[in-house]
Amino acid sequence: MPAYYAPASAGAARAGLVILQEIFGINANMRETAEAFAAQAYDVIVPDLFWRQEAGVELDPSSAADREHATALMSGLDQELAVRDCLAAVAHLSSSGRSSGRIGAVGYCLGGKLAYLLATQNEISAAVSYYGVAINAVLDRADNLGAPLLLHIAMEDHLCPPEAQAAIHDALRRRANVEIVDHPHVGHAFARRGGATYVAEAAERADAATATFLARHLGLSQ
Repeated sequence: MPAYYAPASAGAARAGLVILQEIFGINANMRETAEAFAAQAYDVIVPDLFWRQEAGVELDPSSAADREHATALMSGLDQELAVRDCLAAVAHLSSSGRSSGRIGAVGYCLGGKLAYLLATQNEISAAVSYYGVAINAVLDRADNLGAPLLLHIAMEDHLCPPEAQAAIHDALRRRANVEIVDHPHVGHAFARRGGATYVAEAAERADAATATFLARHLGLSQ
């Protein structure tokens, strides 16, 4: 399985992060995101979740043709296999010889749902979901949530409408290991660096909450 790797510069044992892509593949935005987390002293890997369909795909969210291509790839993705691929990435980081033993996951859009699903596994220490799509369809797995989970919900997200947001809140808000941050007045992909949907204030707020959450659960000092 191809993947993008962004190692932390520190020499000591460090926590790892698996970054879970949007539907546009490991494009420039995902690589920039990985490098930003590596700068926070994480070893970072971004697995190519579409590798069984089309390895190495890099798509532009601003292109109608690329959006159509991305939607087709997402429709053809076996998400249970994708979770297994994510766990393989976790195992790769864990066996690197410089791992602290604590691995987290951060996902965006499609990857946001996969981050939720990874939080139901025993292999990760924390998970963060940015505007995950269709989490409301897998809330029956909430009882399996073992890892601490942070959800960023864009309140104007057309891919997670109000009824889906309400279902997520109803199912998860009372769980001690789940934190939900609602972001008013922003839509889907508000944290996509360099994109037309980017909203700096909301993205900075979300990223700060993510940094604090991961530091707390992965053992980094703030």
